[in-house]
Amino acid sequence: MKKKKKNRSGAGLFLAGLLCLSLGIAGQYLHDARSVFGSHTVNGKELPIYCVETDKKQVALSFDCAWGNEETAHLLEILKKHGIKATFFMTGGWVEQYPDDVKAICKAGHDLGNHSQTHKNMSQLSEQECEQELMSVHEQVRKLTGYEMFLFRPPYGDYDSKVIKKAQECGYYSIQWDVDSLDWKDYGADAVIRTVCRHKHLGNGSIILLHNGAKYTADALDALIDGLQEQGYEIVPISKLIVKDHYHIDVEGRQIPEKEE
Repeated sequence: MKKKKKNRSGAGLFLAGLLCLSLGIAGQYLHDARSVFGSHTVNGKELPIYCVETDKKQVALSFDCAWGNEETAHLLEILKKHGIKATFFMTGGWVEQYPDDVKAICKAGHDLGNHSQTHKNMSQLSEQECEQELMSVHEQVRKLTGYEMFLFRPPYGDYDSKVIKKAQECGYYSIQWDVDSLDWKDYGADAVIRTVCRHKHLGNGSIILLHNGAKYTADALDALIDGLQEQGYEIVPISKLIVKDHYHIDVEGRQIPEKEE
């Protein structure tokens, strides 16, 4: 069901701006405080984070935002009802076209993630082009909300060592997923729920891929959250799931914290 946008009062906009600014400062703190990155190198190749090794029964919901916003407000309402924070990876084009949605995501306290400026296959670009794809949308979001992004998801899941290294140089953790909801195939809400809740890779530290513009994602989200919680999972944003430093990544893309000696 599509939701009509409401006009915000000047006071409401002021408070929203303050909240986004505070979130941005928190994001900047994380961004600047990461003086030590972990190792992404596996057999000579650089890998992103597909999931996290953790004893905590936690998983993360992530939404890729590249086309459309018809259900974004509905998704935010459902997440708010359940008291859940998620991660939204946004392209520059989406940010430019739907600035009010970006502000709403920020105001609600969700992670704002970088999904590149133009949703190109990053592995086919030069280092300079990769940096432009990352930092262009980074600046858009920073100017719009005050939030400093530090999570990056390569479009199409396409990357090579150059892309991961360049993202790290730009202050980003590169994030993939180990549970694909397949919501983009439009098989129906029940199919999305079954695919995630019965997924062979679902476990502690899983990162779940969803799309804000897929046909049945909003219809599935309520029951999907219930299904995960019934299995005992706490749902957290990716920023709370990943380890910020002193880690390595294994051949499956699992982020493994380094044990203190």
